[in-house]
Amino acid sequence: MANKDWESFMASCRSRLEKARQQMREVEMLIKQTATEVERLVQRNARAASHVKQVEAQFDTVPREDIKSAYNTLLGNQQRLFTMRGQLEKLQNDKQHLTTLVELCEEILGFAEEGSRPVAEAGGKQQKAEELVIHVIEAQEAERLRLSRQMHDGPAQSLTNLVLQAEICEHLFDRDPRRAKAELAELKESVIGTFHEVKSFIFDLRPMMLDDLGLAPTLKRYAEGLAENGFDGVEMHVSGKERRLAAYQEVTIFRVIQELIHIGRQYSHASSIKVSVEMGDDAIKVSVEDNGTGFELDEELSTPDAQLLGLSTLRKRIEMLGGTITFDSRPGQGLQVQFSLPVEEAAEEA
Repeated sequence: MANKDWESFMASCRSRLEKARQQMREVEMLIKQTATEVERLVQRNARAASHVKQVEAQFDTVPREDIKSAYNTLLGNQQRLFTMRGQLEKLQNDKQHLTTLVELCEEILGFAEEGSRPVAEAGGKQQKAEELVIHVIEAQEAERLRLSRQMHDGPAQSLTNLVLQAEICEHLFDRDPRRAKAELAELKESVIGTFHEVKSFIFDLRPMMLDDLGLAPTLKRYAEGLAENGFDGVEMHVSGKERRLAAYQEVTIFRVIQELIHIGRQYSHASSIKVSVEMGDDAIKVSVEDNGTGFELDEELSTPDAQLLGLSTLRKRIEMLGGTITFDSRPGQGLQVQFSLPVEEAAEEA
């Protein structure tokens, strides 16, 4: 590849780097503002929930207008809190993507500053850098598409139903107080159900445990959460020296395991999924096996089944971090996946 093309690509990288840094500064400022707003709404929501409990304890004596006001205030606060928490999670996710892009651009520019690189070598590095950028973008967009669909089919639909139930209660207060009370009881159950659904969605989006406690506790809690929600077929086993890894490795390992469990449940219709994580001194080795219907796969992952499942994207994620991954499946034989990553432990805080 010509030097002129390489120089043009490097100029583009510098421009991307500066833009990404500016966006990161803006996102960090928004994260601080949003986190403050979330904290304020949490306190307001707690006060509204406490007030509703007091109203419920005196339901037969409290004026109807006061009851309506209490429930409307609580519902409004919960909707606002849900929205702001979702915004905070999105901003944190955006920051993570921007951090990856900044590090990637800095690495590419570092290659250019070596000075002694032959033209052929430069061309090869350019191609590799371009491929990395493409893979990162594709992985980001695929994840965002999956999350948007999950949001639309789950919490967003549930919130719409809550609004409709609240409107029904509002219309019934004057005409049929007894039925309105029954509708309020159902509304309360729906709110509780939606709350648990939102918590599950937020955990899927970005489990806070991963930042606070690390990979092993988060994986175990994830399996427990699936069991609490009706799927107790995940057998999670972690062996070796449990410790903190570099943040990007913990996120990658968790996401790949999470996606493989999703594939086993959603597409392979598995009733049992065995996950084994071996935390060795030099490498993390993971095995995920299910007893589902299986798929038609080839070595290049070019079959329709492999394309549907997004297995090539999982392979790119692991290989970009210097790891290896293998897939083995046949119709009627389930899906078996093994992958490993070289260990990079988290830096100790000063």
